Amino acid sequence: MVFRPFLYEPTACASYVFGCLSHSKLAVIDPHAELVDAYVAESDRIGAPIVAVFETHVQADHVSGLPALVGATGAKAYLPAGTGVDFTHVGLPDGEVVELGNTVVRALATPGHASAHHAYVVADRRRGDEEPWLVFTGDSLLVGDVGRPDLHAEGQPEVLARSLYGSIARLLELGDGVLVFPSHYGGSVCGRALSGNPFSSIGFERNHNAALKHGDAESFARALLVDVPLPPADQAAIVATNRAGRIAVEA
Repeated sequence: MVFRPFLYEPTACASYVFGCLSHSKLAVIDPHAELVDAYVAESDRIGAPIVAVFETHVQADHVSGLPALVGATGAKAYLPAGTGVDFTHVGLPDGEVVELGNTVVRALATPGHASAHHAYVVADRRRGDEEPWLVFTGDSLLVGDVGRPDLHAEGQPEVLARSLYGSIARLLELGDGVLVFPSHYGGSVCGRALSGNPFSSIGFERNHNAALKHGDAESFARALLVDVPLPPADQAAIVATNRAGRIAVEA
């Protein structure tokens, strides 16, 4: 399996190109609008097409590169079922599997940052089995923190915070050696105590992430709603743009 991370410093966003070279099938996770040309250039350099674009959720802090990337490559768009977006896509239910040759992607419902949010658990058949190798966690489990629950809460962040507690528990069922690749790192407004190291593992976060030390959903939710950062600038316009599948925020 080929794997390439892309870090966008102005908004501390992480996105990823990955997939199977044997079957010439690449995918992108949570593409950023400013990096579409870079994903296409990397695909050309590798010599395999981008055939799938996955969003973990509807983004609130930056304009998604999904519509431009789909337009440039003809790739199929995948989002969690129930996002309510207004463009052609495949809505993935919990547990749905997408095969990219030897690279196997399983949708894992992880609501909490948003009500419709997936992590994507990835296995590589060339390793000899379909045991999870890595997980793209979006804005659920971050390095040193978890995603904030208020941006998509519609006035009820406590409800999403309690949902996130259950979602983190699902992620922690993965093996300690499973690599964690979230969609944000230190400097992002999508968490409060994110590490400047953008990547981690399930085991490291289990042992060192202070946000995971609460023993029940209520204490977890209470702690998560203290000292929440200001929301992203132009959040409403960004969300509307991403739901509509537009290329840029309208002035």
